[in-house]
Amino acid sequence: MLLIYSPINTPRLQYICNFIFSFLEITFSISTRPDDVITHNGPIINYSSNQNLPGLHIYLSGLLQQEGIRKQDIKAGTHENFPLIFSTEQGKLPFDIFSAVFFLITRYEEYLPYTPDEYGRFHFKDSTAYKLGFLNRPLINEWMIWFGSELKKLYPQLQISVPEFSFLPTYDIDMAWSYRQKGLLRNLGGMIKKPSAERIAVLANIIADPFDAYRWLHKLHEAHQLNPIYFFLVADKISRYDKNTSPSNSAFRNLIRQHHSHYTVGLHPSWQSNNNPRVFKQEADTLRGLINHTITASRQHYIKMQMPETYRMLIENEITNDYSMGYGSINGFRASVARPFKWYDLKKEKVQPLHIHPFCFMDANSYYEQQQTIEETEAELQHYLKTCRETGGELISIFHNSFLGSGKAFKGWRELYTDFVKQAVENGSKQDLKL
Repeated sequence: MLLIYSPINTPRLQYICNFIFSFLEITFSISTRPDDVITHNGPIINYSSNQNLPGLHIYLSGLLQQEGIRKQDIKAGTHENFPLIFSTEQGKLPFDIFSAVFFLITRYEEYLPYTPDEYGRFHFKDSTAYKLGFLNRPLINEWMIWFGSELKKLYPQLQISVPEFSFLPTYDIDMAWSYRQKGLLRNLGGMIKKPSAERIAVLANIIADPFDAYRWLHKLHEAHQLNPIYFFLVADKISRYDKNTSPSNSAFRNLIRQHHSHYTVGLHPSWQSNNNPRVFKQEADTLRGLINHTITASRQHYIKMQMPETYRMLIENEITNDYSMGYGSINGFRASVARPFKWYDLKKEKVQPLHIHPFCFMDANSYYEQQQTIEETEAELQHYLKTCRETGGELISIFHNSFLGSGKAFKGWRELYTDFVKQAVENGSKQDLKL
């Protein structure tokens, strides 16, 4: 067993050790007694300012010994091919990996004052990952694999492994159909605002609705034995950002039930619910009632969230898995990691019963925000596939039914997605990450 010595054992230290050493599949214990270090017959990490003790010395920066939230002095650096934060010239490692990982996956900087973007969200440009140029890397995965190799050099007898790559496709159903099931008034309003021969052809049952990609997706999933998650927006009232079909519509209700019979169905909380616990509960209850089943998965519409209020609201409504950890305006790794992790509430200094599942790619980011071509989007997807595979990551993608339907605006996206899924599934297990 690995012994970790630290002069103070805190909830923060326990949390981050559980995360890192679960990834490396190493059993460990934490001791605050120097005598235990002297008598321990096995691998040791000396996480302190005392360099005279045996073991791998990691010089502590102090973040994990603090309580509360305060502005941190982020000392950046590089080592080999890695960007570093909480870097130090003391100790046997060039940085305090425990504090660095903790700072990033808890989203510590999002608890501090910031200037929000146009949607009231934390702006990616204010993130440490963006400023230091590693937003497109699962840097924590990279750090942990490197850290495991350093431990292995010092303690060859230590058994270390890392997770296998995995791929999880997810879908946000903001608008189930472009024209169908919207009712007479909404369609008349749409025709007046923007006359469309396509709308008339769809409503006359001459052609399929351009957002209807459901049967095609089902065949794709069956062909590759995939178990995706569908997040449905079921707002009761239409608003500027919530334009879903009414949850009282029988066709929409049947669509949700059909997907529940094959896949996991999650909640896509409306924009209106973001700061309104009553509306959130109403939508969660609506979806539960529709499928007559518990709802444990959720992803915020527009990725609109605030720390810690959003996550606390999820917990209060018995949501145990959130899939919102990413940005709604750029692709990349918001928490710098490509593995699920438990949420640590910094204001309560407590691990909470909520699992965070980071995503790194969303079609809307590529198309609307980054304004990429199909070729640029394909290259970006290949990058995330490669980096997640090489670092034992879980690649979670977000696509919308609108991008994968028959709409002319999204020509080529269905083919792009087909090729991506095929590569993710067929090449996913081709890795050699044993240490």
